Amino acid sequence: MNEYVAVLRKYSKENPPNYGSDAHSILEMLFVYYHECNNTDTDAVKAAFEDLYQRMHGMPLREMDRIVDAVCTLCREHEKAGFLEGVKVGIQLEQEII
Repeated sequence: MNEYVAVLRKYSKENPPNYGSDAHSILEMLFVYYHECNNTDTDAVKAAFEDLYQRMHGMPLREMDRIVDAVCTLCREHEKAGFLEGVKVGIQLEQEII
């Protein structure tokens, strides 16, 4: 059995899975699909973006786009980090219970 597992590990290392362009691990892939299916903003998030747009009032559109793109990237990375750590904590908790 150990030889079989060794062969599978070698094959897996030589032929890594394709997680898609937005992920580098199974956990990241789970987040990508979770986010696609649950992409709903809370009232607090909507209010924060409204505040951001109010503060940018009068700025050139190109500058506004640059800022909003950076804010959205930051928000997505923060949400992804929280999701990944939450899954890890959940797995650890499940292992401790058993």
